[in-house]
Amino acid sequence: MIENPYHTSVLLHECIDGLAIKPDGIYVDVTFGGGGHSRAILEKLGPNGRLFAFDQDPDAWRQAEKIDDDRLELITANFRHIQKYLRIHGIKEVDGIMADFGVSSFQLDAAERGFSTRFDGPLDMRMGPSASTDAAEVLNSYSAENLQKIFGMYGEIKNARTLAQAVVQARTQKGLKTTSEFKEILAKLAPRSREFKYFAQAFQAVRIEVNQELAVIEEFLEQAATLLSPGGRLVVLAFHSLEDRLVKNFIRTGDCHGKEDKDLFGVVHKPVESVIRKPITASEDELKRNPRSRSAKLRIAAKL
Repeated sequence: MIENPYHTSVLLHECIDGLAIKPDGIYVDVTFGGGGHSRAILEKLGPNGRLFAFDQDPDAWRQAEKIDDDRLELITANFRHIQKYLRIHGIKEVDGIMADFGVSSFQLDAAERGFSTRFDGPLDMRMGPSASTDAAEVLNSYSAENLQKIFGMYGEIKNARTLAQAVVQARTQKGLKTTSEFKEILAKLAPRSREFKYFAQAFQAVRIEVNQELAVIEEFLEQAATLLSPGGRLVVLAFHSLEDRLVKNFIRTGDCHGKEDKDLFGVVHKPVESVIRKPITASEDELKRNPRSRSAKLRIAAKL
């Protein structure tokens, strides 16, 4: 498997093993990104196998253009619409679905995207150009109450209320336009010696709101279970507790919020079953090669 310098795929071999790829099967990579997982899937497929890849990011589309393979079909849309677009291509059932919820290295390293705490750039944070809201709109127009909810729920920030009020106060003087302006506010409230983590939590919270990431994951998981053929694999890589909790609950109960659907005999009805005892995490060797893998959790399930 040849790694792409665009983005270092996390737990690449473990993800591919988890898919249990059939050479003539139909597979979906809902987060193409730099194409690392897609390339590895194609290596396992035979001449009659097919791979559908989703990505709403134009930068990812350019990466896909480098793959000259008739078995690959790139769908330039948000994967919350997976069922709709697969039906357009005549696909009602697939043998495996792969999802990597991490932000790509390229997105983080591109200052103009506004994802990174390391560079100054516009308050954008949109995963794709079709998103109707950007980070500037969130920070400049949301009420203090809504900002507190976002910082608290999505960023798990303890002083969310104080931060929300600080953002509202700052924007009354001047509208926030850049990541540096946002960081100036954060720097005044960040715990000493934990500034970087605080910045990352706040940026994460805004990014999740801009892209409606948790709602997208819920919609995706519900559709994925319907699309999988019996025995088909669902392989999901999550990078923070909010994402992973949705995936864990869905695999355990069939509901992203953990609500069990029991019959009169107390039997829980769910569409998939975990095939591993606990989530897979990065090895010490991978952590050294790619520090961004430290928070990754891989869950693998099969359609019942």
